[in-house]
Amino acid sequence: MNELFFMKFTKSQISNLFFILVILILIIPQTRKPIQVFLNKGMALISPSVQTSEKAKALKSYDWKLKDENEQFFDFESAKGKVVLINFWATWCPPCIAEMPSMQKLYNDYQNKVVFLFVTSDNYLEINSFLEKNDYTFKVFRPIKNDSGLFKVSSIPRTFLIDTSGNIIIDEEGAANWNSDKVRATIDALLKE
Repeated sequence: MNELFFMKFTKSQISNLFFILVILILIIPQTRKPIQVFLNKGMALISPSVQTSEKAKALKSYDWKLKDENEQFFDFESAKGKVVLINFWATWCPPCIAEMPSMQKLYNDYQNKVVFLFVTSDNYLEINSFLEKNDYTFKVFRPIKNDSGLFKVSSIPRTFLIDTSGNIIIDEEGAANWNSDKVRATIDALLKE
């Protein structure tokens, strides 16, 4: 009987039904976010593109201040002359969530060699819950409202890798694999400069 039921539908009708089902699943809030995270994990398998120092844009200033959960300030000026990775993200952002496992792995291996700045505007209740749920150990900062606009970020995730001379070697928008051999080789080369 099931065969007869499905035989009455054309391939076009079945594909339309499938398309409608996918749309419905994406509309329902409880299923939308996990599906978006899953799809972005596929996109996060790609390594970010790297600029040579000669072609990279250089920072004009280090005038930028951040604040951590304990209201302690981080003056970006203290990162001058160091390799820095800055990741703008949010706890509700599917591409951000998709790339975070690779960020954590990179952080685990380079936290004592590279300045990592994970920056979000989320409140610390959401941030801490997200970090704890996922066993992430990196420190998170919030920008101070009157910052200099040094990094103009209109979409997230957006990540910058900066060399010791202040050149932006990677400026990646969207999810990426930050634990790739390419990124690690780039960081290792920057640390030797």
